Amino acid sequence: MKLGIVGLPNVGKSTLFNSLTKAGAQAENYPFCTIDPNVGIVPVPDERIRQLGELYHTKKVTPAVIEFVDIAGLVKGASKGEGLGNQFLANIREVDAIVHVVRCFEDDNVVHVDGSVDPVRDIETIEMELIFADLEVLERRISKVNRTARMDKTAGKELALLEKIKAHLEDGKLARTMIADGLVDGEDDRKLFDSYNLLTAKPVIYAANVSEDDLADDGASNAQVAQVREYAAKNGSEVFVICAKIEAEISELDDEEKAMFLEDLGLSESGLEKLVRASYTTLGLMSFLTAGEDECRAWTIKSGTKAPPAAGKIHTDFERGFIKAEVVNYAVLLREGSLAAAREKGLVGIEGKEYVVQDGDVILFRFNV
Repeated sequence: MKLGIVGLPNVGKSTLFNSLTKAGAQAENYPFCTIDPNVGIVPVPDERIRQLGELYHTKKVTPAVIEFVDIAGLVKGASKGEGLGNQFLANIREVDAIVHVVRCFEDDNVVHVDGSVDPVRDIETIEMELIFADLEVLERRISKVNRTARMDKTAGKELALLEKIKAHLEDGKLARTMIADGLVDGEDDRKLFDSYNLLTAKPVIYAANVSEDDLADDGASNAQVAQVREYAAKNGSEVFVICAKIEAEISELDDEEKAMFLEDLGLSESGLEKLVRASYTTLGLMSFLTAGEDECRAWTIKSGTKAPPAAGKIHTDFERGFIKAEVVNYAVLLREGSLAAAREKGLVGIEGKEYVVQDGDVILFRFNV
């Protein structure tokens, strides 16, 4: 999973990236301090594989990972090359989802590029630049398809779809709302739509960056957070509340200190854990687990994945030669103490090719090639 972190300059974007990845990207109080997109690989917090590792006395515990890309601050006119935005729009095209950091705190010591804090205005500024960038992509494609549309039915259908998307964007709407509104008809059109890799078609998770005082009630008393939540609800997007400064402090602590620090703040989870949950929900992802003395590992797959493609995440031979899967829920395995004990009680399922893998399944694949 690859997530791109975007936002206007000085909203706390690089501070958040640093705290998530401990990669040490600059976090200076002036625009465009992120000159090259920083990339960090972050392990997904997952207590289940740690517990399985202890059960098996495993040599190696391997969590799932998220790749974060910190993309330079965008400003009005970025799609036309203002600020440093233009060269960074291409980096957003490579990600699975966009994490849009929105400033929801007042601080006279941290300048705002537009002179005041207005989260909805800030969101619309970024999204309008992404719309403009998508319109350029569509116009180039329309120009190409136009040449053959009169003589080629397939090209004619594509041209109609392109014009429909273009009109939608010109109305100031995001491409992803076309799917939710049922405006992309049929499998062929959906494949074409996906092939354009439009920035505004990507799922967005809004990170409402608040002051420490607004963390305990999850931003419930912050009017700016309420505005972000209302905006996100209209677009079918997830929102999570975070304090980038607090996340920076958490990133310096070990697990025990972190737990105590969160408890003192009245929090049950860190911002990273909130973001992981939001991104898995947004992208329709889940994890199955493999466990043994050599390694306990989490594997990220799409919800609804059947056993053979899940096996293929481990190795293509597992999918090609799939015979069956022995499946037990991780909590059952921990309770029984071993796979053998779970088998004896009939708690291990023997599943075939049609089995839909569930979150938290511990699976032993049988295959032959």
